[in-house]
Amino acid sequence: MRETTSIDNIAEGYVDALVAHSPMTATALGIPGHDHLMDDFSPEAASTWARIERDTMEALTSAVPRDETDEVTLAAMLDRLGLSVERFEAGDHTAELNNIASPVQSLVEIFDLMPTDTPEHWEAIASRMTGIPTAINGYITTLREGVERGTVPAKRAVADGVAQARKHADPRISRFYELAAEPGIDDGLRKDLMQAAEQASGAYWRLADFLTEELAPHAPETDAVGRERYERASRDFIGARIDLDETYRWGVEQLDQLAAEQESLAHEIAGPGATVADAVRALNADPTTQIHGTEALRDWMQATTDRAMEEVDGIHFDIPAPVRVIECRIAPSQTGAIYYTPPAEDWSRPGRMWWSVPRGVTQFSTWMEKTTVFHEGVPGHHLQVGQAMFNADELNRWRRLVSWNSGHGEGWALYAERLMEEFGHLESLGDRFGMLDAQRLRATRVVVDLGVHLAKPAFERYGGGTWDYDKAWALLRDNVQIEEKQLRFELHRYLSWPGQAPSYRVGQRIWEEMRNEAERQAVLRGEEFTLKDFHTRALNLGALPLDVLRSQLLK
Repeated sequence: MRETTSIDNIAEGYVDALVAHSPMTATALGIPGHDHLMDDFSPEAASTWARIERDTMEALTSAVPRDETDEVTLAAMLDRLGLSVERFEAGDHTAELNNIASPVQSLVEIFDLMPTDTPEHWEAIASRMTGIPTAINGYITTLREGVERGTVPAKRAVADGVAQARKHADPRISRFYELAAEPGIDDGLRKDLMQAAEQASGAYWRLADFLTEELAPHAPETDAVGRERYERASRDFIGARIDLDETYRWGVEQLDQLAAEQESLAHEIAGPGATVADAVRALNADPTTQIHGTEALRDWMQATTDRAMEEVDGIHFDIPAPVRVIECRIAPSQTGAIYYTPPAEDWSRPGRMWWSVPRGVTQFSTWMEKTTVFHEGVPGHHLQVGQAMFNADELNRWRRLVSWNSGHGEGWALYAERLMEEFGHLESLGDRFGMLDAQRLRATRVVVDLGVHLAKPAFERYGGGTWDYDKAWALLRDNVQIEEKQLRFELHRYLSWPGQAPSYRVGQRIWEEMRNEAERQAVLRGEEFTLKDFHTRALNLGALPLDVLRSQLLK
């Protein structure tokens, strides 16, 4: 086991400060002792956290690295903390409102991760729920500060926030009231939970009113955030500095290539001259690709990921014993999201793949979903996160638990989808078609996200000029095979959460570039290159910013 160093101690202290500052993060990481508390979203809390990050950076720059692991930790923490402070000083957090990953959602979704096995667990849920009014008051104050600074989310994001806030406030469909109505809770606890649900519901009504009456009049009509703010967001999500203009051009090329590849496969599925839509209809008409009911979906997810685990372990990857356990669940939140949550630090809670199925959806197509199981499970997020967590002898808690960026994480998971094709695990034409459909979606995201936020020229077939909502919608309709409501959600996500959506495909690109360059360097040195060794080395380093990972892998 590696000896703990001064830089490790600084990193460990930062984790302690983080979970004290953000009890919701502690719950997400599986660190006990904080589940009864709620986060503070006020400007004062944000300012305090920025000061802690500055102090941590100062301590890091004064410390002397003892070994290569220290050098990597130092580079990664200075990158992440420095950018976090930069974004705070620019006021980016004062416009944090979108339809998928802002306080509007996180204050509700955190309850999905909380245990419910004992009365103490339910007491923690009730206690945390009573903290929602204060959390929302702080969030409102932060958004007001954004108005003063001139950093305000767009009208579309505000409207989405209003709709979601009203949903969470509505006693008929609110997750808070759903928790209070769970069977098996004693009367005293149920009374506490119902009172907490009423308080949380009232806070969400207040948030909806604030967004409608106070924030919306200041919200800009345009969805674009502009180059300066976008560059910060891109660096944050990707973990690398990229040429945004070159990346946009590359995204256009990738979209054309993937469209051609998928259209060619459509001919094999539905006959010569068939369109992608024809292939979708043919696949959906095949009863062997259909699943009915969320329970059957969960069982299929579990069986698919368990089989993938068994078939790649020992051949393409060496999977540690604790990582061989993954649990598939249907999420109560019903938002439509598909996501992964890591195991608890002590492995008492397994890694979990969640499918948040929208209300009323009961039919699913395996050809469309199989590649997503590989993305979220093995060899995607579950292997990636689990491998780093298992490497406790080498990595401090910040490296194992906290260090994360979408370019590394989502880039790896998208790269993992292609790996499973390479390894022969997309057996049918439908499975391959579904993988290409997912890849095409991610390429479309690059074009839409960069195109709208940087006011890039739109394709002539969509009317020329610059990209806007209607032109981006037309591009999505032509390239993405999901139903209209979910596709609208996707578009609104890109527009209100700038820089995140391209991190999947751009991250995959960087992973592929690192793999190709590592192989080239090995050949020049006269050494044998194996994918298993490359992947093991990369994943053992944890989720580093991609610029830091590249410098470590390609020396």
